[in-house]
Amino acid sequence: MSPNCVASPPPQVLSGCAIIVRGQPRGGPPPERQINLSNIRAGAMARRAAQSQPDAKDTPDEPWAFQAREFLRKKLIGKEVCFNVEIKTALGREYGMVYLGRDTTGENLAESLVNEGLATVRREGIRGNNPDQVRLCEMEDQSKASRKGMWSEGGGAHTIRDMKYVIENPRHFVDAMHQKPVNAIIEHVRDGSVVRALLLPDHYLVTIMLSGVKCPSFKREPDGLETPEAYAAEAKFFTESRLLQRDVQIIMESCPNQIILGTIMHPNGNITELLLKEGFARCVDWSMAVYTGGAEQLRAAEKSAKERRVRIWKDYVAPTANIDLKDRQFVAKVMQVINADAIVVKMNSGENKTVHLSSIRPPRIEGEEKNKDKDKRFRPLYDIPYMFEAREFMRKKLIGKKVNVTVDYIRAATGAGETTPAFSERTCATVSIGGINIAEALVSKGLATIIRYRQDDDQRSSHYDELLAAEARAIKNGKGLHSKKEVPIHRVADISGETQKAKQFLPFLQRAGRSEAVVEYVFSGSRLKLYMPKETCLITFLLAGIDCPRGSRNTPGGVQTADPFSNDALVFTRDLVLQREVSALGGSVSSLSSRRSSQALCVLVLWSTRRSAAALTLISCDEVWANYEEKPVEEVVQMKEEKERVANYKAAYVTEISDSMHFYAQDVETGAQLESLMETMRAEIAAQPPVEGSYAPRRGDFCIATFADGEWYRARLEKVESPSKVHVFYIDYGNREVVSAVRLAAMPPAFSTRVLPAQATEYTFAFIQVPQDDDIRAEVVDSLVRDIQNTQCLLNVEYAGATCPHVSLQFGDTKDDVGLGLVKEGMVMVDVRKEKHLAKMVNEYLTGQESAKSARLNIWRYGDFRADDADEFGYRR
Repeated sequence: MSPNCVASPPPQVLSGCAIIVRGQPRGGPPPERQINLSNIRAGAMARRAAQSQPDAKDTPDEPWAFQAREFLRKKLIGKEVCFNVEIKTALGREYGMVYLGRDTTGENLAESLVNEGLATVRREGIRGNNPDQVRLCEMEDQSKASRKGMWSEGGGAHTIRDMKYVIENPRHFVDAMHQKPVNAIIEHVRDGSVVRALLLPDHYLVTIMLSGVKCPSFKREPDGLETPEAYAAEAKFFTESRLLQRDVQIIMESCPNQIILGTIMHPNGNITELLLKEGFARCVDWSMAVYTGGAEQLRAAEKSAKERRVRIWKDYVAPTANIDLKDRQFVAKVMQVINADAIVVKMNSGENKTVHLSSIRPPRIEGEEKNKDKDKRFRPLYDIPYMFEAREFMRKKLIGKKVNVTVDYIRAATGAGETTPAFSERTCATVSIGGINIAEALVSKGLATIIRYRQDDDQRSSHYDELLAAEARAIKNGKGLHSKKEVPIHRVADISGETQKAKQFLPFLQRAGRSEAVVEYVFSGSRLKLYMPKETCLITFLLAGIDCPRGSRNTPGGVQTADPFSNDALVFTRDLVLQREVSALGGSVSSLSSRRSSQALCVLVLWSTRRSAAALTLISCDEVWANYEEKPVEEVVQMKEEKERVANYKAAYVTEISDSMHFYAQDVETGAQLESLMETMRAEIAAQPPVEGSYAPRRGDFCIATFADGEWYRARLEKVESPSKVHVFYIDYGNREVVSAVRLAAMPPAFSTRVLPAQATEYTFAFIQVPQDDDIRAEVVDSLVRDIQNTQCLLNVEYAGATCPHVSLQFGDTKDDVGLGLVKEGMVMVDVRKEKHLAKMVNEYLTGQESAKSARLNIWRYGDFRADDADEFGYRR
């Protein structure tokens, strides 16, 4: 920079008389220079004692030092300045004049500071022939006369900040902020994602790490020097040029391991998302969950940088870059569930393909547990806790159904290690059915866990953040693998290879008639292995009355050649029944005894049909199917019942809403009677107050009790734990309280329930299900309290319930249905009633539910989690 230099906006104001200036950036961060203002002196800022010197003490602000720094900061940050260097000392310190703007006609900052009484003039170096220095002295004299700044009365002790460098309990400090924005000034940028901020107005100096991201950093070498990672300096400059010494708001979101995570909000945008979008940062999984803006925003910004291959992503290659577009996303039919993270699907081309679920790990057992009983044959499906439940969950949901497969990455083949087996190349994908991510459903039920990756490992699920959230829910609710209960044990007897045991079991199977089973394995077209859930055993099963071509097999004389069509028969049977639920009937499998299946690829063996109940059917297969014509399916038209529901809405005043979503309401028509009774009762009690402590409470008694407002109300005693803990229910308002017996008195006969019955009637909402999850139910209750408690509504009884009537409720002014509003907001699910006269009302609720589901509102934010009435996503108990 030349003696008369124009600098870019100063990145930092060190004090009231020193600033850092930079030139214009060209191809990277520009060099910095410190310029000290000539002829003036401002107070020194507070400084923390060196950590390496335990006996050193913190240095506080000098009076008016912070105000002088703030005066300059607000004038300079973000604006261009012009400066000239007058003196340069032997130590390299530069002194000069700084002007606001691009030339020396702008505001002289030294004069402005002196004029405001925020700096003093160094008169020892003043020359009488220098008009600029003379003007500084005159301005100082005027400031003294006007008692500005440091020349005001009081000495400036009130301007010294109470700096706080250490927070004793950072986690409590962050929690106390309740994620509310806090005003702050960014004082230092360590790297692109870590800053030092001064929190206002309490002057806490804290280190903030941006939630969800990490920028390249500076590594400290053993010799004390710092080595920047690639793009570390550029990322730091990017953050400095936008945030350093700017007024911002910080949302402190979490504090793991004494590190405060937060989001910095600037009027011009969110620095976290900007860093990602410009390729200066990458997402980090461990802190992304606390980011208040949502992980989707961060992933989208990172994806944009990856696609443009900017900066740290310049050499980025997408995991699916080498996969044809048609192979990245396709629809296929599930033929087999291998285990909790792998399935076999049938493509449209007829080819079978093994697909692994991305980023999840099935249940597994540790080495010591596995080797506990070496004499026992280890069977992973039954011996690993929750492996069977995971397999069964996927089998029931997927087998025989079409799913959407989105390939996330291809995991390369790996060789065998000392403790790990070899793995072939694996296609890892997100598999969904009906909008439900199967991997997320497994994790939510605690039947799988999430694989943790290195930050530079991009081969992961495209819905990785949803998987992490699902695992957090499963841990919170103690589901499956995260449960503290005893693990389920499956004692399954395998008699498929033991002739003696099979003969003993056969009579039981024959006497049972029809037995439910699951086909676990297909050996050939007519030879199967079945799992019998009721008997908890595995058996080998041959189809009676038929024999299929045999496949190749090893014999003592060598390999026996396969019969013609043996593989076709095997594939046919496997596609038809593998892992399906079937019925075993007297030595045959009823689901395979259809004429079409039997005739397809099987050779009829007459001698084997004599003991089969399906003998005649099998023999006549050829004749039956020769002239087979498929009958048209008759369309059944549902007759609509003319009966309609009766809507008889009456005015009611909602007084109390319980945590179970039941509510209490008063009949508006009897409201005047209740008010009159209350006034008369209180007047009589005031005239003849009861003797304190004279009443002996007993459960079930009606009495009167004083509420928190000091007034008397009618009540019923529900429980008496002790004289100091009596549970009362206020019969006219529906609320409950635990009070001392001294606040109770006998109910005067003139005000008993015979004179006026209890006015609070309990109801619950019709057509909606009460959420089982405590957090979701609490949100609904809070919404109801805000909307209808202590308001007049319209109430109609729809149907009776086990404990109270189920009603529809309308707002008194708009006549909008309260329950339907909850459904449309996605806060509750519809309870589908089967009564014909309620069909119209139920359909209206279902329409509202579909609208909320399409908009992904509240409980539907992860899609439809109710497939086949299962609780895939852990929202139920």
